[in-house]
Amino acid sequence: MHYLVGDVQGCADALERLLAEIGFSPSRDRLHVLGDLVNRGPDSLGVLRRLRGLGDAAVGLLGNHDLHFLAVAAGVRPEHRTDTLAALLHAPDRQAWIDWIRHRPLADAAHGWLLVHAGVVPQWDALQALALAREVEALLRGPDLDGFLQVMYGNDPYRWSDDLAGAERWRFVINVLTRIRFCTDDGTLEFGSKDGADAAPPGHHPWFDVPSRRTAGTPIAFGHWSALGLINRPDLLALDTGCVWGGALTAVRVDDGRREIVQVRCPKR
Repeated sequence: MHYLVGDVQGCADALERLLAEIGFSPSRDRLHVLGDLVNRGPDSLGVLRRLRGLGDAAVGLLGNHDLHFLAVAAGVRPEHRTDTLAALLHAPDRQAWIDWIRHRPLADAAHGWLLVHAGVVPQWDALQALALAREVEALLRGPDLDGFLQVMYGNDPYRWSDDLAGAERWRFVINVLTRIRFCTDDGTLEFGSKDGADAAPPGHHPWFDVPSRRTAGTPIAFGHWSALGLINRPDLLALDTGCVWGGALTAVRVDDGRREIVQVRCPKR
């Protein structure tokens, strides 16, 4: 059985309760966590230990908070006042966790679903999204991680072109797969708005409602955007249900034509 799970963000207790609720068995089941494994919650180290302990039965995508951890650990970004990464940053096996996190995928596919943390731009189809993810994953796993992290941040360029190369190309891919919420019909990104879908800036749409996007008809599951709450459409699942903010941690079973939703409530912090 394949379960897709929304943003955990260091909420190890909620993850444990969710696994118990679905009766997760590593020998039978597969868990696909849609990014933001760490940060803001109380026990990022506990989440990572649990997921790594499941071996091949669990795949965790990279989200923006996971990339932030890598950047802070490398000295490329300062800790934010709301970060809860201290135990992870000062763990005696910190380097092992850095290596484990940087080998997580930016996008994946399971049972016909495209899995991403944030979304895709309208110019990409599923195959291109996966191919571009693999390009950037190779850099994250390569010998010059610190050099890559130094050019990873920034909003520019705002629109995809097949001619993008180097740092601009990599940054755009990162921004789409881990940060996108709204964009225009031509795929121009907008990073200022974090409210729900009905609060789109003028001329913008939630990325999944852009007319004629090339992934239309491809089932896509994503997290990242807690203001949306749970979206459960035939070809779209939004699964960041705000566990770290006192909402719920959500899992959806997607194999064998089934759609089973399981949630555990999370305490307000």
